Amino acid sequence: GRLELTFLEASRALVLSWEQVSRLDHVLSEVVPVHGRGNFPTLEVRLKDIVSRVRTRLERSGIRVKDMRLNGSTASHVLVQDMGWSYKDLDVIFRVDLPHEAEFQLIKEVVLGTLLNFLPEGVNKDKITPMTLKEAYVQKLVKVHTEQDRWSLISLSNNNGRNVELKFVDSIRRQFEFSVDSFQIILDSMLSFYDLSTEPMSPEVHPCVQGESVYGDFDVALSHLKNKLIATKRPEEIRGGGLLKYCNLLVRDFRPADEEEFKALERYMCSRFFIDFPDISEQQRKVEAYLQSHFVGEEKSKYEYLMLLRHVVNESTVCLMGHERRQTLHLISLMAFRVLAEQNAIPDASCVTCYYQPAPYVRDHNFSNYYVANQNIPTWLPCN
Repeated sequence: GRLELTFLEASRALVLSWEQVSRLDHVLSEVVPVHGRGNFPTLEVRLKDIVSRVRTRLERSGIRVKDMRLNGSTASHVLVQDMGWSYKDLDVIFRVDLPHEAEFQLIKEVVLGTLLNFLPEGVNKDKITPMTLKEAYVQKLVKVHTEQDRWSLISLSNNNGRNVELKFVDSIRRQFEFSVDSFQIILDSMLSFYDLSTEPMSPEVHPCVQGESVYGDFDVALSHLKNKLIATKRPEEIRGGGLLKYCNLLVRDFRPADEEEFKALERYMCSRFFIDFPDISEQQRKVEAYLQSHFVGEEKSKYEYLMLLRHVVNESTVCLMGHERRQTLHLISLMAFRVLAEQNAIPDASCVTCYYQPAPYVRDHNFSNYYVANQNIPTWLPCN
């Protein structure tokens, strides 16, 4: 049932049901491999263990953790199962104070030091430095320290796209792109239960876990998630405009909550995307990185995704000169065609001959192997 919450605005919060708590328990208890580069061994990590150990080490180092929250698609999965998409990264937010540069450095040292606990038996830990651990296991390291945004991110590598992402947040202007990814589940009561309870979790005995929507009204956001509706606020504030995530939702059969409103919002998304990524090589890197991190194990969806992205860019881009717009559309077309070739949808794609010289801004020379004169080329490919 719903409770009156004194520390959260009631409309933004919800107490999870037993079924949702059970799914959360599975997510926190599941063993997730953190893959090492080179000869470094794979670490077997459970989210509840690494989160608890990082919190303990932070507090021993003098950094108070206000609370910890499961965030993003994994939180959405806990709230509503079987949405037609699998959760990817395991995102956990630690809410902390980061007044100075020293706290950022200390957090990095704490996380890297915690990884030592997960190395297999028999590994000589004495000779492994924090720098070595960073090179072996950290996929991404981000630090933002401005007047309005103070946070850092440490992402641990997983070859299947399920990175463990630990985010340490003092302040951040924008915490979500769309209402369906605005959910945060507060983990403190679950971790206390693991530490203190002598009984296994059950419908009769389980912690009270609270969720929150940073979009605003929890019920509205949850209704959007259940009914696969797309809604957002002020997309011009989102880095990249939310364009790539928007097309990801479309390819998973989500639809705009308000079709008319989204015609204007799509223009904002495209404008912000090209403001943030004005160079064609930046656009290529951004789209390819998004495909790599969000479509692991879903290669067949990549082509449809790219075609949706091309359609939105074609219909809603008003901020580019004609030749710039054509460059971007051409790039997306080439990427889509390459995806088809990689899936062996085009017979003997590696052996065909290229008659069209790709534009100089396409730096990946492999593109020229796929842009060919062939009667099986989809009709959308530019052929002028």
